[in-house]
Amino acid sequence: MAKRVIAVIPARYSSTRLPKKPLLLLGGVPLICRVYQAVLETGLFQDVVVATDSILIMKTIHSIDGKAVMTSEDCPSGTDRVIKAVKDIDTDLVVNVQGDEPFIGREELLSLISAFDDEDVNIASLMTNVNDKAEVVNPNVVKVVVDPNNYALYFSRAPIPYNRDGIEGVTYYKHVGVYAFHKNVLAVYDNLPLGVLENVEKLEQLRWLENGFRIKMVRTHYKGFGIDTKEDLSSAEKLISKN
Repeated sequence: MAKRVIAVIPARYSSTRLPKKPLLLLGGVPLICRVYQAVLETGLFQDVVVATDSILIMKTIHSIDGKAVMTSEDCPSGTDRVIKAVKDIDTDLVVNVQGDEPFIGREELLSLISAFDDEDVNIASLMTNVNDKAEVVNPNVVKVVVDPNNYALYFSRAPIPYNRDGIEGVTYYKHVGVYAFHKNVLAVYDNLPLGVLENVEKLEQLRWLENGFRIKMVRTHYKGFGIDTKEDLSSAEKLISKN
Protein backbone atom coordinates (compact mmCIF):
# COMPACT_ATOMS: atom_id res chain seq x y z
CA MET A 1 0.00 0.00 0.00
CA ALA A 2 1.33 3.43 -0.96
CA LYS A 3 2.46 5.53 1.97
CA ARG A 4 1.28 9.09 2.52
CA VAL A 5 4.37 11.27 2.94
CA ILE A 6 4.58 14.90 4.00
CA ALA A 7 7.55 17.21 4.45
CA VAL A 8 7.90 19.63 7.35
CA ILE A 9 10.54 22.36 7.39
CA PRO A 10 11.22 23.67 10.91
CA ALA A 11 12.33 27.32 10.87
CA ARG A 12 13.32 29.08 14.06
CA TYR A 13 13.70 32.85 13.85
CA SER A 14 16.52 33.19 16.36
CA SER A 15 19.90 31.61 15.66
CA THR A 16 22.93 32.17 17.85
CA ARG A 17 25.41 31.65 15.02
CA LEU A 18 23.46 33.40 12.27
CA PRO A 19 20.71 35.74 13.53
CA LYS A 20 17.41 35.79 11.57
CA LYS A 21 18.83 33.02 9.38
CA PRO A 22 15.61 31.86 7.65
CA LEU A 23 14.99 35.34 6.27
CA LEU A 24 18.52 36.06 5.07
CA LEU A 25 18.70 36.50 1.31
CA LEU A 26 20.40 33.89 -0.84
CA GLY A 27 20.57 34.93 -4.47
CA GLY A 28 17.99 37.60 -3.67
CA VAL A 29 15.51 35.07 -2.22
CA PRO A 30 14.88 34.43 1.51
CA LEU A 31 16.64 31.23 2.55
CA ILE A 32 13.47 29.61 3.88
CA CYS A 33 11.72 30.22 0.54
CA ARG A 34 14.56 28.53 -1.34
CA VAL A 35 14.28 25.47 0.89
CA TYR A 36 10.49 25.37 0.61
CA GLN A 37 10.56 25.63 -3.17
CA ALA A 38 13.32 23.01 -3.49
CA VAL A 39 11.27 20.51 -1.46
CA LEU A 40 8.01 21.32 -3.22
CA GLU A 41 9.56 20.94 -6.68
CA THR A 42 10.61 17.34 -5.95
CA GLY A 43 6.98 16.28 -6.36
CA LEU A 44 7.47 13.61 -3.70
CA PHE A 45 5.12 14.92 -1.03
CA GLN A 46 1.38 15.13 -0.53
CA ASP A 47 2.03 18.29 1.50
CA VAL A 48 4.93 20.61 2.36
CA VAL A 49 4.65 22.78 5.47
CA VAL A 50 6.97 25.22 7.24
CA ALA A 51 6.75 25.04 11.04
CA THR A 52 7.92 28.28 12.60
CA ASP A 53 7.85 30.42 15.73
CA SER A 54 7.86 33.68 13.74
CA ILE A 55 4.98 35.57 12.15
CA LEU A 56 7.55 37.14 9.81
CA ILE A 57 8.60 33.74 8.50
CA MET A 58 4.97 32.67 8.17
CA LYS A 59 4.13 35.80 6.15
CA THR A 60 7.20 35.24 3.97
CA ILE A 61 6.06 31.71 3.11
CA HIS A 62 2.51 32.89 2.53
CA SER A 63 3.86 35.51 0.11
CA ILE A 64 4.92 32.68 -2.24
CA ASP A 65 1.60 30.86 -1.69
CA GLY A 66 3.28 28.34 0.58
CA LYS A 67 1.93 26.65 3.71
CA ALA A 68 3.17 27.52 7.19
CA VAL A 69 1.99 26.86 10.74
CA MET A 70 2.89 28.60 13.97
CA THR A 71 4.59 26.62 16.74
CA SER A 72 5.80 27.70 20.16
CA GLU A 73 9.03 29.62 20.70
CA ASP A 74 9.72 27.13 23.48
CA CYS A 75 10.32 24.15 21.16
CA PRO A 76 13.87 23.06 22.11
CA SER A 77 14.66 21.38 18.78
CA GLY A 78 13.56 21.07 15.18
CA THR A 79 12.11 17.65 15.91
CA ASP A 80 9.94 19.09 18.69
CA ARG A 81 8.68 21.72 16.26
CA VAL A 82 7.89 19.09 13.63
CA ILE A 83 5.94 17.02 16.18
CA LYS A 84 3.73 19.99 17.02
CA ALA A 85 3.14 20.73 13.33
CA VAL A 86 2.03 17.20 12.38
CA LYS A 87 -0.01 16.38 15.48
CA ASP A 88 -3.34 16.60 13.65
CA ILE A 89 -2.15 15.69 10.14
CA ASP A 90 -3.03 12.29 8.69
CA THR A 91 0.19 10.83 7.29
CA ASP A 92 2.34 7.72 7.39
CA LEU A 93 5.80 9.26 7.01
CA VAL A 94 7.12 12.64 8.03
CA VAL A 95 10.27 14.01 6.39
CA ASN A 96 12.01 16.72 8.40
CA VAL A 97 14.02 18.95 6.07
CA GLN A 98 16.14 21.50 7.90
CA GLY A 99 15.32 25.09 7.00
CA ASP A 100 18.95 25.78 6.10
CA GLU A 101 19.37 23.09 3.39
CA PRO A 102 18.62 25.04 0.17
CA PHE A 103 20.37 22.58 -2.14
CA ILE A 104 18.46 19.44 -1.17
CA GLY A 105 16.95 17.70 -4.18
CA ARG A 106 14.68 14.93 -5.39
CA GLU A 107 17.36 12.22 -5.59
CA GLU A 108 18.37 12.57 -1.94
CA LEU A 109 14.83 12.78 -0.62
CA LEU A 110 13.62 9.84 -2.71
CA SER A 111 16.44 7.64 -1.41
CA LEU A 112 15.49 8.61 2.15
CA ILE A 113 11.83 7.75 1.64
CA SER A 114 12.78 4.47 -0.06
CA ALA A 115 14.56 3.33 3.13
CA PHE A 116 11.08 2.64 4.55
CA ASP A 117 10.55 -0.14 2.04
CA ASP A 118 12.25 -2.10 4.81
CA GLU A 119 9.53 -2.49 7.43
CA ASP A 120 12.11 -2.61 10.23
CA VAL A 121 13.06 1.04 9.59
CA ASN A 122 11.31 3.61 11.77
CA ILE A 123 13.80 6.49 11.53
CA ALA A 124 16.16 7.30 8.66
CA SER A 125 18.58 10.04 7.75
CA LEU A 126 21.21 10.88 5.12
CA MET A 127 24.99 10.76 5.05
CA THR A 128 27.61 11.45 2.44
CA ASN A 129 31.33 10.85 2.15
CA VAL A 130 33.50 13.73 3.31
CA ASN A 131 37.06 13.84 1.98
CA ASP A 132 38.03 17.40 2.83
CA LYS A 133 40.20 17.33 5.99
CA ALA A 134 38.98 20.81 6.91
CA GLU A 135 35.41 19.49 7.01
CA VAL A 136 36.41 16.44 9.03
CA VAL A 137 37.75 18.64 11.84
CA ASN A 138 35.12 21.39 11.52
CA PRO A 139 32.72 21.20 14.51
CA ASN A 140 29.94 22.71 12.39
CA VAL A 141 30.11 19.61 10.18
CA VAL A 142 28.46 16.71 12.00
CA LYS A 143 30.03 13.30 11.41
CA VAL A 144 28.45 9.88 11.83
CA VAL A 145 29.79 6.35 12.20
CA VAL A 146 27.66 3.35 11.24
CA ASP A 147 27.50 -0.40 11.70
CA PRO A 148 27.77 -2.87 8.78
CA ASN A 149 24.04 -2.44 8.10
CA ASN A 150 24.33 1.35 7.97
CA TYR A 151 22.61 1.98 11.28
CA ALA A 152 24.08 4.93 13.14
CA LEU A 153 26.40 4.11 16.03
CA TYR A 154 27.17 7.72 16.98
CA PHE A 155 27.04 11.30 15.74
CA SER A 156 29.64 13.87 16.72
CA ARG A 157 31.03 17.28 15.93
CA ALA A 158 34.47 15.74 16.45
CA PRO A 159 36.33 13.70 13.81
CA ILE A 160 34.99 10.15 14.13
CA PRO A 161 36.37 7.57 13.84
CA TYR A 162 39.54 9.01 15.36
CA ASN A 163 42.38 7.77 13.17
CA ARG A 164 44.99 7.29 15.87
CA ASP A 165 47.62 5.60 13.70
CA GLY A 166 46.99 7.50 10.47
CA ILE A 167 45.65 4.45 8.63
CA GLU A 168 45.13 5.04 4.92
CA GLY A 169 41.68 4.83 3.37
CA VAL A 170 39.58 5.60 6.45
CA THR A 171 36.10 6.74 5.37
CA TYR A 172 34.39 9.68 7.03
CA TYR A 173 30.69 10.35 6.67
CA LYS A 174 29.06 13.75 7.01
CA HIS A 175 25.54 13.80 8.35
CA VAL A 176 23.08 15.59 6.08
CA GLY A 177 20.47 17.18 8.35
CA VAL A 178 17.38 15.58 6.83
CA TYR A 179 15.34 12.96 8.69
CA ALA A 180 12.33 10.78 8.00
CA PHE A 181 10.08 9.15 10.60
CA HIS A 182 7.07 6.95 10.89
CA LYS A 183 4.59 9.33 12.47
CA ASN A 184 3.83 6.92 15.30
CA VAL A 185 7.52 6.93 16.30
CA LEU A 186 7.54 10.73 16.45
CA ALA A 187 4.76 10.57 18.99
CA VAL A 188 7.09 9.12 21.65
CA TYR A 189 9.83 11.77 21.27
CA ASP A 190 8.22 14.19 23.75
CA ASN A 191 8.54 11.59 26.50
CA LEU A 192 12.20 10.77 25.88
CA PRO A 193 14.58 12.34 28.41
CA LEU A 194 17.30 14.66 27.15
CA GLY A 195 20.50 12.64 27.51
CA VAL A 196 24.02 13.56 28.51
CA LEU A 197 25.42 13.08 25.01
CA GLU A 198 22.76 15.23 23.36
CA ASN A 199 23.41 17.97 25.88
CA VAL A 200 27.19 17.82 25.41
CA GLU A 201 27.26 17.64 21.60
CA LYS A 202 24.12 19.76 21.10
CA LEU A 203 22.85 17.20 18.56
CA GLU A 204 19.17 16.30 18.92
CA GLN A 205 19.54 13.00 17.01
CA LEU A 206 21.55 11.60 19.90
CA ARG A 207 18.38 11.53 21.99
CA TRP A 208 17.10 8.68 19.82
CA LEU A 209 20.32 6.69 20.18
CA GLU A 210 20.57 7.29 23.91
CA ASN A 211 17.06 5.91 24.32
CA GLY A 212 17.65 2.73 22.33
CA PHE A 213 16.20 3.69 18.93
CA ARG A 214 17.98 2.90 15.67
CA ILE A 215 18.55 5.38 12.85
CA LYS A 216 19.03 3.95 9.38
CA MET A 217 21.62 6.00 7.48
CA VAL A 218 21.22 6.26 3.73
CA ARG A 219 24.30 6.99 1.63
CA THR A 220 23.92 9.79 -0.87
CA HIS A 221 26.16 11.72 -3.24
CA TYR A 222 24.66 14.99 -2.02
CA LYS A 223 27.15 17.82 -2.45
CA GLY A 224 25.11 20.63 -0.96
CA PHE A 225 25.45 21.89 2.58
CA GLY A 226 23.55 23.47 5.43
CA ILE A 227 23.99 27.14 6.20
CA ASP A 228 25.09 27.72 9.79
CA THR A 229 27.58 30.59 9.51
CA LYS A 230 28.30 33.72 7.48
CA GLU A 231 31.00 31.75 5.69
CA ASP A 232 28.42 29.11 4.69
CA LEU A 233 26.12 31.83 3.37
CA SER A 234 28.97 33.31 1.33
CA SER A 235 29.82 29.90 -0.12
CA ALA A 236 26.16 29.34 -0.98
CA GLU A 237 26.00 32.70 -2.76
CA LYS A 238 28.97 31.68 -4.87
CA LEU A 239 27.33 28.36 -5.71
CA ILE A 240 24.06 30.06 -6.65
CA SER A 241 25.92 32.56 -8.86
CA LYS A 242 27.94 29.80 -10.53
CA ASN A 243 24.80 27.86 -11.41
